[in-house]
Amino acid sequence: MVSQQLFAGVSWRDRPETRDRMFSAFAVVKELHEMMWHLLEAQQRTYDPDIADDARELVESLASLTRRSVDELESLEIGGIRASVRPVLLEVSAEVRASYFADDEGMDPDLVPGADLAGTDLRGHRLCGADLRNVLLIGADLRGCDLAGADLLGADLRGARVEDADLSLALYLTGPQLAAAHGNRRTRVPTGVPVPRSWSSE
Repeated sequence: MVSQQLFAGVSWRDRPETRDRMFSAFAVVKELHEMMWHLLEAQQRTYDPDIADDARELVESLASLTRRSVDELESLEIGGIRASVRPVLLEVSAEVRASYFADDEGMDPDLVPGADLAGTDLRGHRLCGADLRNVLLIGADLRGCDLAGADLLGADLRGARVEDADLSLALYLTGPQLAAAHGNRRTRVPTGVPVPRSWSSE
């Protein structure tokens, strides 16, 4: 899309001098689209019409940014844009997780945003409604786990075992996150999130 819209369909391989600018523009557009993806999910998952309206307006604003010129894209303050999106995502996360009684005392105290759970066997843990934002789950064992309502925004799932896990109602899960994990045909994923091809043979 970046080469088509911003560089007249010319690949950086044909014009090597455009490589750095094209890659820079692509990184910005990619991040904007990821935020839009999460906001669209937030809009669908919230029960609050005001929050849904906020999410919709942010999506429209971000969509307009993706149509800007290369110079304008490079000058965007992505940190500020993230800061404007974050409250809506967090509010919907809290709302959804509360529906799974995430504030109950039965939740594992180690399941907190940003935790290092690399290599941890999480089977048998209560994960529904867990706040796993930016958690390191590299190589973690989630086989057969139910992650309904769990916030996985920014979670690192590289090498995580998610065979037979139910991720269908997890929050803010993306295709790249799944592609980095090990699943199988019985792993359930959210509607609209692509299932890695490699899982079909497992």
